[in-house]
Amino acid sequence: MANALHSTRPFRSSTSPSAQQSSFEDVRAKLATLAPRIDDGIFTLLRYGEGTRALRELEAGPPLTIFSQRDHGALLAIAGLTRRSIQFDIGNPLTAAKMTRHQLSAGLYAPIRVLLREDDDGGVAFEYDRPASVFGQFGSDNVDAVAQQLDRDLQALLEAAAA
Repeated sequence: MANALHSTRPFRSSTSPSAQQSSFEDVRAKLATLAPRIDDGIFTLLRYGEGTRALRELEAGPPLTIFSQRDHGALLAIAGLTRRSIQFDIGNPLTAAKMTRHQLSAGLYAPIRVLLREDDDGGVAFEYDRPASVFGQFGSDNVDAVAQQLDRDLQALLEAAAA
């Protein structure tokens, strides 16, 4: 149902955990190396009308970057629990723009949330909703094509971080 205030669209979410043999800190550090924090200078360039320069810098950068991260495991202290779990927002502004130019509402899901978590037995896994599933709700062939590539890029990144 849609109205002037909001709209809802059902979609099927899928998660893709990747079992790990490495320690939580090793995987976290490797992910940070492979997908560094986004350079906030990009947004400053855009704010001052330097779109061409921002585009050049984004094209020269890594395929995926970390926009933000939250220590979700620390929140469990409220319940008296201890577990390591970090939630990352991972994406690429160019990829997001390729989708949102066709369907602005796709911006609601870009960047993608990825959870790095430690299990009770000390195992480490990534968990996330596949971009093709999340963005597939919009029914746009243009958005779907970009989301499918994002699926592949994200899977490769997480596999490399887990190796």
